[in-house]
Amino acid sequence: MNRRGFACGLAAAALLFPVFAHASPSINGAGSTAAAPIYRVWSQNYERVSKTALNYDAIGSSAGLARIRERKADFGASDVPPSTADLEKDGLIMVPTVVTAAVPIINVPGVGRGQLRLTGEVLARIFLGQVTAWNAPEIRELNPRIDLPAAPIRVVVRADGSGTTYHFADFLSKVSAEWASARGAKSSFPWPGSFVAVKGSAEVAKSVKTTPGAIGYVDYNYVIEGDLDFAQLRNAAGNFVSPSVDSFVAAVRASDWYTKGDFKRGLNNMPGAASWPITMGTFAILPHVSTTPDNTVAALRFLTWGYLNGDNLAKQANFVPLPERVQAKAYAEISKIVGGSGNPLGARAMSAPGAKLKSFQDVLLSSVGVQN
Repeated sequence: MNRRGFACGLAAAALLFPVFAHASPSINGAGSTAAAPIYRVWSQNYERVSKTALNYDAIGSSAGLARIRERKADFGASDVPPSTADLEKDGLIMVPTVVTAAVPIINVPGVGRGQLRLTGEVLARIFLGQVTAWNAPEIRELNPRIDLPAAPIRVVVRADGSGTTYHFADFLSKVSAEWASARGAKSSFPWPGSFVAVKGSAEVAKSVKTTPGAIGYVDYNYVIEGDLDFAQLRNAAGNFVSPSVDSFVAAVRASDWYTKGDFKRGLNNMPGAASWPITMGTFAILPHVSTTPDNTVAALRFLTWGYLNGDNLAKQANFVPLPERVQAKAYAEISKIVGGSGNPLGARAMSAPGAKLKSFQDVLLSSVGVQN
């Protein structure tokens, strides 16, 4: 597809719609706890220029998807991309927002931050309840220079439906045939009764930090904000790597997101010497045909502002901004959103809020990296 032709065609269509300088209604979003930090940072800055507030309910990806399916939010937020068939069945449109990662966090007495090394295979056995002590042979073999305690492993997991759980399990399925057979990749599981099951990433982080011998998994932002100890993981290239924005970028650059703009493919277990193996996108889900057009336009303007102005904020919040090709495809999806009478709400939304609004043409050309 010709990027300039795509941008200019949509820009011409957008000229048919008026620009509104008054404040939009408040926006209601709900879902992913992993994405909550970026929506918080974006909304704080967006409200200063638009006078439009975002009310975001971090209830987990599964609950967020349920809310948008029931049209009880302006957008749902999920780290698990629904299938094309499910989106069509529920009358929904999906766009990515940023990239983040899931990280195994630990609280092992005498073991410092980033010292412990784990493989996906050993991690799978821990979360299957088969490896139950920190000085188990499988862990000692990977960490010969660490004096591991003869302490029980306390496994902390998500009790609610979670995109972080899905991507964590998807990675384990890719590297452990035993996990793939016994558990697979899902957003929630019937965990063993001996595990500590809590709701939300914040509670996982809190439980691991306050429980000696604990291990869990959270989004990377909670690692930074909570100053949590983490484990290194062996990636597809056989290297042990630590979680960082750079290692997430390496995974993205090795993926179809970067080379093809295809954001419906996963980012787990990507090739590359520096790639973090549990990298994941997070998504906003909106109605294809909106019965509350003003609210949908307000939500789309917020997301568009995030694409155009939020890259530095995303980096500051330890997320990875979307590659340009992915942003261009996200705009193409936004352009499909319409009101009940078929009027293109996506086109109407493609301008920044405030008295001095960018033209939709500037927005589209900027998004695909084309200059006039």
